[in-house]
Amino acid sequence: MKKTLILAAALLTAATPALAGESRIEARGGVAWAGGDSEAVAGVAAGHDFSLGDGGTFFGVEASADKILANGADVVFGLTGRLGTQVGDAGKLYVTSGYSFNDGDAFHAGAGYEHNLGNNMYGKVEYRRFFHSGTDVNTAAIGLGVRF
Repeated sequence: MKKTLILAAALLTAATPALAGESRIEARGGVAWAGGDSEAVAGVAAGHDFSLGDGGTFFGVEASADKILANGADVVFGLTGRLGTQVGDAGKLYVTSGYSFNDGDAFHAGAGYEHNLGNNMYGKVEYRRFFHSGTDVNTAAIGLGVRF
């Protein structure tokens, strides 16, 4: 059921017309660490950012799927909100907060920066912390995406 809801949210987000904002899709990869261990992680996301006025402030929504690449770990699906601002003409600085679904559901929060790489492409760096009931998990990732 949870996976169906995440997929529906991702499809709706990707299909949302650009109403005073922009839609985006991205691929990302990085590292996850907890309790002295670290593993590679890779994922995809789709989202839409809504402009909150002329000052460059925006609110965004995102659906994602990420996987730790070792030990046959499950795919982690997430729903995330983000709030940020334009930085100059080429960047966005933002904070995130959301919920991740898998065998160990968790609240997550983080921050990131996107930088334009042309008209529609962007690169990003992002940190997230997943607050599990046992050991918290940290991730740091870089991504490449397309806006439309």
